[in-house]
Amino acid sequence: MSSQGDQLRQKADKKASSSSGFSFFSSSTAKFEEAHDLYQSAGNAYKMDNMHKEAGDCFCKAAEMALKNDEKDDAANDFWTASKSYKKSHPELAVAALQRTIQLYKEKGRFRQAADRHKEIAAILQQEGGDMAGALEAYEAAGNIYSNEDATASANACYKEAAEIAATLGQYPRAIEHFEKVAQQSLGSALTRYGVKEHYLKAGMCWLATGDVVSTKRAIDNYTSADPSFATTRECQFLNGITEAFDAGDAEGFTAHVAEFDRLTRLDNWKTSLLLTIKRGIAEEPSLT
Repeated sequence: MSSQGDQLRQKADKKASSSSGFSFFSSSTAKFEEAHDLYQSAGNAYKMDNMHKEAGDCFCKAAEMALKNDEKDDAANDFWTASKSYKKSHPELAVAALQRTIQLYKEKGRFRQAADRHKEIAAILQQEGGDMAGALEAYEAAGNIYSNEDATASANACYKEAAEIAATLGQYPRAIEHFEKVAQQSLGSALTRYGVKEHYLKAGMCWLATGDVVSTKRAIDNYTSADPSFATTRECQFLNGITEAFDAGDAEGFTAHVAEFDRLTRLDNWKTSLLLTIKRGIAEEPSLT
């Protein structure tokens, strides 16, 4: 016995492919509107039955019907609804539906909503799909649009996510660019200025991960010039300490600085992983015994 979703989808398919009759323009518009509503109803019925793939397929069909009548706002909403159903079991289809949504939003000048959908793609790829490189691209795309729309806080949130992913992927210059950009933006507001020391710390660690001590020290100097208060923070002192230990090939000293910092300020997994990468780059001094 077919489900209600199956029955409604069959009706929608029949309506969508039916003849338009003599009054072509008016009847074709009405035909696609009816098919659109039937596909939406079928999608909702499938959702009630936890048939998420089928629901997503029907919402995408509804979007196609809306596009035939040049109803781009409706189509964008239908593709977005489809993505929510697909996300349950088919993240790659959810991403494809969101990409269609983004395209339509941009055509309509709805850039903030397009940025929101880029951010959703990033989260799906990061959490559901395990595609970190794709998530990095999506966070950057969202951040760029937010920035163009003067949504600075939203842009910075995306750039921070992008920076951490870039560093995880070993793309340190890319990570540094984002961390430094967020730090520069944060300096201008009393509400965000407190977080600057964290952004500088992460950027400095990424510099050190490249193995270029000279550039790392130059970067720290630049940070203290941009924000003189940074020089007195534990983050700056820690950064200077591990840089000097790295430069001296002092693995034990490096570890001691890390342990001392962690004792008062618990290191998260991202920092711990990056510090282990940096430590592996330290040239061990040959034993004298």
